[in-house]
Amino acid sequence: MFNHESPIRGETFVTRKITRAAARIALGLQDKLYLGNLDAQRDWGHAKDYVRMMWMILQADVAEDWVIATGKTTTVRDFVNMSFNEVGIALHFIGEGVQEKAFVVSCSHPDFQLPIGQEVLAVDAKYYRPTEVDLLVGDASKAHTKLGWTPQYDLLDLVKDMMQSDVKLMQKEQHLKAGGYDTLNYFE
Repeated sequence: MFNHESPIRGETFVTRKITRAAARIALGLQDKLYLGNLDAQRDWGHAKDYVRMMWMILQADVAEDWVIATGKTTTVRDFVNMSFNEVGIALHFIGEGVQEKAFVVSCSHPDFQLPIGQEVLAVDAKYYRPTEVDLLVGDASKAHTKLGWTPQYDLLDLVKDMMQSDVKLMQKEQHLKAGGYDTLNYFE
């Protein structure tokens, strides 16, 4: 199985780190997100599709090896853009490598307004993996051909699902903070 994501993915995985931070930043609970290699490409699919594929594998007459993947890659940078776009925040990236940063260019959602020009992302060398694989993509053509499996969710559906969940989660945190309770960001 290639990367299978959902709103319940662990917070230390990059996709969930991004969606949680985008929600926190949009709600004013966090200033900035720090990431490593924004050029890394991954084959991200929705866990719902992958679980359906696992069920289909179990129904097959013969036990075989299978690859569960979407066959499509997306950069970490594009995943960041899609996450912020989901709350109406458009970003502009400047720089390269460890000098790259992202700034707010516009905010189209009335509930999520940030100052234009605010830096919301910076690359930090400590988040680079020492043995980074730049491109991870799977070939699930056997599953398509033999079992008729095709993903029902595209990456935009996945990001929307994750962002809706994380905005709701962070709104609870915002409510606690407004009520005088301390909230901590354990993931930065």
